[in-house]
Amino acid sequence: MSRVAFYAPMKPPDDPTPSGDRRLARLMQRALDRAGYAVFLASRLRTRDGLGDETAQARLAEAAEAEGDRLIAALAPDPPRLWFTYHCFYKAPDLIGPRVAAALGMPYVVAEGTRARKRLTGPWAGFAAASEAALDRAAVIFWLTERDRPALEAARPAGQRLVHLPPFAALGEAAARPVSTTGPLRLAAVAMMRRPDKLASFAALAAALGRLEGVDWRLTVAGGGPAEAETRALLAPFGDRVTWAGRQDAREDVHAVYEACDLFVWPGVNEGFGMVYLEAQAAGRAVVAEDRPGVREVVAPSSALVPPGDADAFAFAIRRYAEDRAGLAAAGAAARAHMLARHGIEAA
Repeated sequence: MSRVAFYAPMKPPDDPTPSGDRRLARLMQRALDRAGYAVFLASRLRTRDGLGDETAQARLAEAAEAEGDRLIAALAPDPPRLWFTYHCFYKAPDLIGPRVAAALGMPYVVAEGTRARKRLTGPWAGFAAASEAALDRAAVIFWLTERDRPALEAARPAGQRLVHLPPFAALGEAAARPVSTTGPLRLAAVAMMRRPDKLASFAALAAALGRLEGVDWRLTVAGGGPAEAETRALLAPFGDRVTWAGRQDAREDVHAVYEACDLFVWPGVNEGFGMVYLEAQAAGRAVVAEDRPGVREVVAPSSALVPPGDADAFAFAIRRYAEDRAGLAAAGAAARAHMLARHGIEAA
């Protein structure tokens, strides 16, 4: 069985803090394994610098140099067939893989590589240059969303292949539970609670819920984070209509939240694409979200995408599903079929 060295510079797949990035790193490993490769985690070094701190970047580059030396020595007797990096961009470049791959004569591949040439000046200039160099080195770049493709095309070196790999999830193997036919419309939102974008999404959701006069609804919120107090304050006016499920680290616990709702509601402000949409649809749930570039690539046509910032349109979409439970069930079934066919792990 061919061995594949796997690396995720943004966040390793065994990091204790849940996030969409960690989940997709795990899914990439799982898909490679299911495709017949022997995958191992090459390094846990996180190169992320979210502040543009040149001193921190220099320390990370030094750590990456030492890690590269270690890996070259350790892997030289029996080099892997391939080096596979998940997520390389200017805030978290791959400072290890290109060097190790070149030293050991391995092909170098990147999934979700993002070009940002405008960052070649400013506080991330060094990291942006390292990210661009890594992407230049890649034999193949798997792009996940359309907004990344044009820049990858424009900067593609001769011989490099760009391959579309739609975002995917490994759920949906069990049969979906039916949505409720009577009683309150059960809504769910699953997200980390942090500034700025997640908090902005919670604010947009609160604005929409405030326009649902006459609709009997309940909302379960799963998640946690540094902005939890602010998130709770946004939804406090709705009292016991909102249930706080807390942070759900286990995959089966998160899936249970989707299964217990009738409709998944998450605006998705500045989401790359939103793993939660794939997971909700895998559970047979329709989605209401804002119509944003990454989001529209994973949300099924049977669901509802509304103009960003339009609380009235968001509320109208929820109301429409509340008043047509049969239509809601059909939309959820269609969303599940769309997700499994295009965004399931077998498709990946």
